[in-house]
Amino acid sequence: MEFLAGCLLLGLVAGFVAGLLGVGGGLIIVPVLAWLLEAQGFADNAIHFALGTSLASILFTSISSFRAHHVRGAVDWNTVKRISPGIVAGTFLGAALASRLPALPLKIFFTAFLFYAAVQMWWNFKPNAHRQLPGNIGMLSAGGVIGAVSSWVGIGGGTLSVPFQLWCNIPLHRAIGTSSAIGFPIAAAGALGYALNGNPGSGLPDTFGFVHLTALGCIALGSVSTAPLGARSAHALPVTKLKRIFALLLLLLAIRMAFTF
Repeated sequence: MEFLAGCLLLGLVAGFVAGLLGVGGGLIIVPVLAWLLEAQGFADNAIHFALGTSLASILFTSISSFRAHHVRGAVDWNTVKRISPGIVAGTFLGAALASRLPALPLKIFFTAFLFYAAVQMWWNFKPNAHRQLPGNIGMLSAGGVIGAVSSWVGIGGGTLSVPFQLWCNIPLHRAIGTSSAIGFPIAAAGALGYALNGNPGSGLPDTFGFVHLTALGCIALGSVSTAPLGARSAHALPVTKLKRIFALLLLLLAIRMAFTF
């Protein structure tokens, strides 16, 4: 029951953050779920299960989040369409590779990415005024990079896709809304990659590849409940200050993760 309650609470928090900042919530889900799974006896592959389950949960969070942003006209579907092919290819291949790596390199990479995300969210860099979204080749390449990195850290890509759009002079709220939709193809390809490349002969109950089904259900239930609230808050609250609060949270998670090596 403690495990179920922990996963449900995790989903509630991650869903609100996803709707608020246009991220999938994976930066919170992965480290916390890894600790919960380790306590359940998943010590050897806890990080793999956390990554796969996080991406699977983002399928539900993304739908709930981008619907709320779409109602407010904040999703650029043309951008989603142009970047998705690279997203799908990069995410699926990245997940297939990550599922075959030992746990330690993945934990080190994830911790380093948490530090990067915290720094990136704290400072609000302003792009050059003339910069715009690139052409089809540029969008394909950007999608591949965002997808591959997202699969390695179990996120919906918002930590990369929001700054990428801001760098191209897309307004903040539109970048957040569009990023919430971009999270769906990332989650679909990533979850499939971890599910198919997990060890089917592990004998672990309640799992499909590297996706923990009970944890997925609890996290998804919580996240779809709070993602619309986060999306509404994104259009009503000072997002810059909230991003700095989130940056501090990521920093604390990174420090905590570093002490588990």
